[in-house]
Amino acid sequence: MIKVLLHGTTDITPLVESATVSGDSTKFHRQLTLNLTNTNDGRKQVLTIDEGSRISLRYNNALKFVGIVFATDISSDGTMSITAYDSNIYLAKSNDSRIFVNKKASDIIRLIAKDFGIETGEIADTGYVIPYLRLADNTLFDMILKALTLTRKQTGRRFFISNDGGKLVLKGGADGQRYVFKDGINLISASYSRSIEDTKTQAKVIGGEKGKETVVVVKDDAIRQKYGVLQALEIMDEKATASQVKQRAQTLLKEQSQVREQLNIDVLGVLEVDVGTPVYVQNEMTRTNGAYYVTSVSHEFSSDVYTMSLELTRTYELPDIDVSDDELGKEAK
Repeated sequence: MIKVLLHGTTDITPLVESATVSGDSTKFHRQLTLNLTNTNDGRKQVLTIDEGSRISLRYNNALKFVGIVFATDISSDGTMSITAYDSNIYLAKSNDSRIFVNKKASDIIRLIAKDFGIETGEIADTGYVIPYLRLADNTLFDMILKALTLTRKQTGRRFFISNDGGKLVLKGGADGQRYVFKDGINLISASYSRSIEDTKTQAKVIGGEKGKETVVVVKDDAIRQKYGVLQALEIMDEKATASQVKQRAQTLLKEQSQVREQLNIDVLGVLEVDVGTPVYVQNEMTRTNGAYYVTSVSHEFSSDVYTMSLELTRTYELPDIDVSDDELGKEAK
């Protein structure tokens, strides 16, 4: 059973017809959509729900969502919809210009959250110290995404942002408990697609002092023989060392040599499943017996039925975003 509270104390659950909590890997925030009947007599509202109101949803007494009402829509018959977001929405709604010197991505996240009044929970240590990063008129979301992108390119480590009880959190990797969805047990339906449209079989990286650049080409002979020569190219700045160029070439090929797979499933609901959660799927028709990561999730609560729609891929990736030489301070040499 769900329980929906407004302002932390007002129980509006009897008015709620359905509730959906959704999110995907292209953004850091989660969205709550409520459909309700906000009338008893068809003539006037039971209660007023204003923008900016705090709202929360629990399922079987476990907290699933805490956020802020951003939009409402009501019809003459009293049917109403509410859209709310968790506090990570402020990363997408605010712009700023900043210079960060010798900061880790985790440091940058803490600084931004503190300055914009966003509560934080656990923030994983991202390790890599970014020497210089100048960001002009970026959303806070893009600032953090660029810092995490630079970290991934240098270390191969992946981190993702989520929200726990209304607090922004950063988790290391896309790991944790793996949930199993199987035919005849908790898997309702599945659809599966594969593509090598974006697959690369070799990577070429050039970097270092102009006129004395280091050029590194790495190849995956097995998939090159199967798919042909599909090359990724990346130009690093003049500060890049030979070892950094080599490391980046290896990382680039590893990132782009995978066949793109997408699996969509409808399953019985599991409260803990979120963007980045690892799952295991067993479906005979699509032959998708294996491990995946959640890239999009929609938790749907209606008439005491709790189901999920999940979009899955073999690897968990943050959205692609470019970091320019100017932002890295190339001109400041």
